[in-house]
Amino acid sequence: MTKRTSLLLPEELSIESWVSIGQEISVIADASSWWLGDWLVYGQEMYPGRYRRAMKGTGLSYQTLRNYAWIARRFPMSRRRDTLSMQHHAEVVALPDAEQDEWLDRAALDGWSVTELRRRLRAARQNRPADAAADPTFILRVNVDAERQRRWEEAAEQTGADLTRWVCDALDRAAVNVLENDDK
Repeated sequence: MTKRTSLLLPEELSIESWVSIGQEISVIADASSWWLGDWLVYGQEMYPGRYRRAMKGTGLSYQTLRNYAWIARRFPMSRRRDTLSMQHHAEVVALPDAEQDEWLDRAALDGWSVTELRRRLRAARQNRPADAAADPTFILRVNVDAERQRRWEEAAEQTGADLTRWVCDALDRAAVNVLENDDK
């Protein structure tokens, strides 16, 4: 018997059945993130104030919902890998489309976990020569105090990105927030 807050399993359950049930639950949990993202994207122009309503209806935070919508928008259904989780897609969301596809294809082919994908992305960024990066349109110089820099570096490290990538990703997310002109 299944309820919102519980899953009652039979007393006699084979390990194979138990594993299978866990896999099905995991697929449903991941699918619900995509579904929520697609639902929010659909509502983008249809319903003003959708995030306020979505937060109330789902109990999820504004940032969580924004992330789901951002990832769903950046990955049209035709580019999503059904063998990979939304979190796999989130790891590469800030990359150009061609690089996203390359990394997701590799992760799917080799069966990488999110942690493994993150590790390999970090290694690739650290090994890339400076001149291999795309020519910048402009160079931004920012003066920040030591505490802010430490906090940013710590956050970047936790996400597996170098500081420059992390700052660019944060600015990209902020730009999306502003440009969509959503009601909170």
